[in-house]
Amino acid sequence: MNIFPTQYSTLSTVALTNHIEKHYGLTNLTGKFLLHGVSDTYRLDGLTDSYIFKVYRSAHRKLNEIKGEVELIRILHERGAQVSYPILDRNNESIQVFSAAEGTRHGVLFSFANGKNVYDFTDEQLRIIGREMAFNHNITSQIELAYERNAYDIETTLQRPLQRLKPWFVDDPEGYSYLLAIAGQVIQKLGTFDTDCFSYGYCHYDYLPKNFHFDGDRLTLFDFDFAGKGFLANDLASFLVHFFFHTATGKITKGEADRQYLLFVEGYRQIRPLSDEELEAVPFLGIMFWIFYLGFQYENLDDWANTFAGPRYLKERVSIIKRFSEMFCRF
Repeated sequence: MNIFPTQYSTLSTVALTNHIEKHYGLTNLTGKFLLHGVSDTYRLDGLTDSYIFKVYRSAHRKLNEIKGEVELIRILHERGAQVSYPILDRNNESIQVFSAAEGTRHGVLFSFANGKNVYDFTDEQLRIIGREMAFNHNITSQIELAYERNAYDIETTLQRPLQRLKPWFVDDPEGYSYLLAIAGQVIQKLGTFDTDCFSYGYCHYDYLPKNFHFDGDRLTLFDFDFAGKGFLANDLASFLVHFFFHTATGKITKGEADRQYLLFVEGYRQIRPLSDEELEAVPFLGIMFWIFYLGFQYENLDDWANTFAGPRYLKERVSIIKRFSEMFCRF
């Protein structure tokens, strides 16, 4: 039978569960599909342990990029970082291969991050987040992966996304002009810093509360889909986005957001140096973070058309970037 060309299939939860039991020597697993995203995510529960299985798409992550992610997380885990880590199968392999309708797909089984997402942090939890991030940066600033990941710089987070985004803004030239202008201001501002002295290495690049769990005072980080090379302050920038959302939605005041953010920074500095210039640069790296992700969404419209495509979404997103800039950036 000829299979009609397929762009995006969802692998059977039952078949995946059976595959994992066979290849990992696990028994009595119950599988559940969780979500579509950069990768498709499944949860597997056994009698005593739980796992997460991620199935990647070649449109998002090539095999070497997946190998780089696995390599990075394994190094972090082996050196004591609290992360959800890849589990080896019976043949000591981390990556599974599937012949899906659209072609070859790859998957990785991860340890389960116990606990739950927390969005309203205690003061001690904020310090813990800072210390854990700094601990990870002490590792990722000193390693070089065999399988390279994306680089996060002016070209990849501002110039390239804005070039690709232009067709999306055909009905909103004013919004596009604003993005061009704010990007120019960010580039000019970064030029005033001695960025050669900034810490550099592999950053998570999505350090939001949705990507770590607290189990008591234990934090476990997961979802390294976007991990790549850049200023380590990029991770502080993505975490700053949490405080923006909490303030913009009225959950906390701007003053309280500033206080909480400084507690997080205090925790970070207990483990790793962070210069005042790096701290000052964080909001501008945040603008780069916003524009990068907007570009990523445009490049993957086929996956998320119902959610992201359309003039209303673009106007809302530009408005959010404006508010973020007004709240945190001092040009």
